[in-house]
Amino acid sequence: MLARCGADYLRPIQSSPRSMRARGTIKAMNPAGRKTVPNAIANLAAKVREAAERIRPIVVETPVENMDGLAADSGTEVFFKLENLQKTGSFKLRGASNKILFLSPEQAARGVIAASNGNHGLGVAAAARTAGIAAEVYVSNHVSPSKARRIEEYGAHIKRVGNDPLEAELAARAAASEQGKVFISPYNDVEVMAGQGTIAVELLRQILHLDALFVAVGGGGLIGGIGAYTKSTSPKTEVVGCWPENSPVLYESIKTGRILDVHEEPTLSESTAGGLEPGSVTLEVCSQIIDSSVLVSEAEILDAMRRVRALKGWIIEGAAAVAVAAFLKNAERYRGKRVAVVICGANVSEKVLSALG
Repeated sequence: MLARCGADYLRPIQSSPRSMRARGTIKAMNPAGRKTVPNAIANLAAKVREAAERIRPIVVETPVENMDGLAADSGTEVFFKLENLQKTGSFKLRGASNKILFLSPEQAARGVIAASNGNHGLGVAAAARTAGIAAEVYVSNHVSPSKARRIEEYGAHIKRVGNDPLEAELAARAAASEQGKVFISPYNDVEVMAGQGTIAVELLRQILHLDALFVAVGGGGLIGGIGAYTKSTSPKTEVVGCWPENSPVLYESIKTGRILDVHEEPTLSESTAGGLEPGSVTLEVCSQIIDSSVLVSEAEILDAMRRVRALKGWIIEGAAAVAVAAFLKNAERYRGKRVAVVICGANVSEKVLSALG
């Protein structure tokens, strides 16, 4: 059983007659500044350090950008960590590469299977092509045509299953078991989490004395890896989990201490949408490393995308805008502080581009 945690620590950032969920902060098991780090988190942090060395020849060390003007009135020093400039346009290449480099020659010869409606599939396809192995990517029937096409362009085979990313994920795991192939999860894998966490290795070297770090959350692999390394290296840095109100699956699961089947609505944050695989390792990790959580509306996500475009001319994906919107929603709280926002990708679907206008 995964540890129950977080359910009794729901506190509002600000009072509101609207949903408490939309305004809440979770105080997790490992608050910012705690001097001791749980062994499991310390062990994951060590894996992140190893992963950083392992994947260095494959991935780009992405830059940070000072975002003067994003929230000028807040008096906050804000930086973006630009994973939108990563190969494949997303951080997902990091975790996929780290996992594939762990394969034995026999496993590599059989090829790999993954499940993803876009960015993870792109990462696995690109990493597999670099390694010279076969890859099959399961997607739901709602996958963006442009993302599916790009996955195939990297040489992976696409298989469509169900109407929800979780359905595709469970089908992919079953196929991998039947065929004797390694399944590369988007989040439910320690080596994948460690690969994603290499963002923090770079970031904490690029920016000293970071007060807070905003990260979008879907399955929890990104914030799990980043948070584990951050808590081990810079424990006073506040790790802020950022969710769309329309898809708060891991948020609600942390509150109850178990993985829930949470009702979702369509969201511009396509990369974070979908349910959690039963038994996901990310629940326990995220319960220990997330210090506070913010949920944002679709209007706030869209506004964040438009603000970034107006300020820098960049088009960022909805998941990246979730983290930006979460900061903007609480900018006054960080007055006089130095914060970073992970811009996790720039692979925007036709539907989201249309909404962006």
